[in-house]
Amino acid sequence: MKTKIDRIPVTERDFSAQIEDLLRIYNWVWCHFRPARTKHGWVTALSGYPGFPDYFAVKEGVMLIFELKSDKGKVTEYQRLWHDELKKAGKEVLIFRPGDIEEIARILRK
Repeated sequence: MKTKIDRIPVTERDFSAQIEDLLRIYNWVWCHFRPARTKHGWVTALSGYPGFPDYFAVKEGVMLIFELKSDKGKVTEYQRLWHDELKKAGKEVLIFRPGDIEEIARILRK
C-alpha cells in the first residue's frame, strides 16, 4: 500500500537560506534586499518603487532575477509592475517556491 508523505512546510527565512547557500556553492554574484524589523514594523530601505524582485544574480554572462514565495504566497501589485517592466526590457523574473528546490539547484548549477 502506498502512503502519501506530506512535505514539511519551509519558512521563507529557511527557503532564503537554502537559496543563498546554493548561490554561494555555485559561485554566483548576487544580492538580496533583506527587510528588517524596526519599531514601526518590517521595512526594506529603498528609494524608488517598492516590489523589486528578491534576488538578482549573475554568473558567466547569465543573469537571473527571481522572487521567492511561500507555497501560498502571492505576487503583489508592485511586484507585478516590476515583473512586467523587466519583461518589456527582455528580462524574465522567475518565481520560485520551496517545492522547486531541485529545479532551482539544477538552474544554479550551470
